[in-house]
Amino acid sequence: MNIAFIGLGNMGGPMATNLYRAGHHVTGYDTASVAVQGVSSAHSAVDAVDGADVVITMLPNGDILRSVANEIIPAMKPGAVFLDCSTVDVESARAVAAQAEAAGLLPLDAPVSGGIGGATAGTLTFMVGGSDDALAKAAPLLDIMGQKTVHCGASGNGQAAKICNNMILGVTMIATCEAFALADKLGLDRQAMFDVVSTSSGYSWSMNAYCPAPGIGPKSPADNGYAPGFAADLMLKDLRLSQQAAEAADADTPLGQAATDLYRRFVEEEDGKGRDFSAMLPRFEGRRRG
Repeated sequence: MNIAFIGLGNMGGPMATNLYRAGHHVTGYDTASVAVQGVSSAHSAVDAVDGADVVITMLPNGDILRSVANEIIPAMKPGAVFLDCSTVDVESARAVAAQAEAAGLLPLDAPVSGGIGGATAGTLTFMVGGSDDALAKAAPLLDIMGQKTVHCGASGNGQAAKICNNMILGVTMIATCEAFALADKLGLDRQAMFDVVSTSSGYSWSMNAYCPAPGIGPKSPADNGYAPGFAADLMLKDLRLSQQAAEAADADTPLGQAATDLYRRFVEEEDGKGRDFSAMLPRFEGRRRG
């Protein structure tokens, strides 16, 4: 296929390269001057989408997605797939999808899970909202960039799934870090704590796959000085999206709100900016009750 890829950052760049390696022609555009292996550079987003069968976007937020959509939708050929892999608010995803459908395009919102490592290895999980026809056309590309695709329903539901998933992740990481800090103060060895919790009712991805305690469990950012695999800044972004969605849907999410407040404080008032989201553990280690 002829593919346009807009947004060639830490995630988009390796995703685009994987498509090129699979034999597709990829034309890319990014506001920063970046060179990505196998990707032809366009002078603008409009130039990139000219003649493309599938246009993929990986953008920072909903406002930028809307702005890019306003530029490129009139330039896309009818019947092309508009595959947005950004993580944005549900309202923006649905508004852009409606705009694309009105122009005769096939929109999909397909935020990802798996981080930079998954983007590079082609092992991402895609949470997809949109029509069956659009997904059928995009599926071969999703299979190249990822290892799992879940069709979550109508447009916007991919974003809804991502937001709900990451709200759970933020809450469980905080709980895991609190528990390790409490175990330390109670004199419980961290390895013993992990051995119990990882095989009993406290089991979670935050504990078993991404343990925030250095030297415990599988290798994680905690073993690299909390250099980000998934930055606390990005967790804060996703938690804020969850609370924006909760407010719009009149949903009561007290733990989601508490996690948002903690990550806001961690990133904006403490030393969390630029650190992995699991660096909540050293934060709790140095704090006293109250």
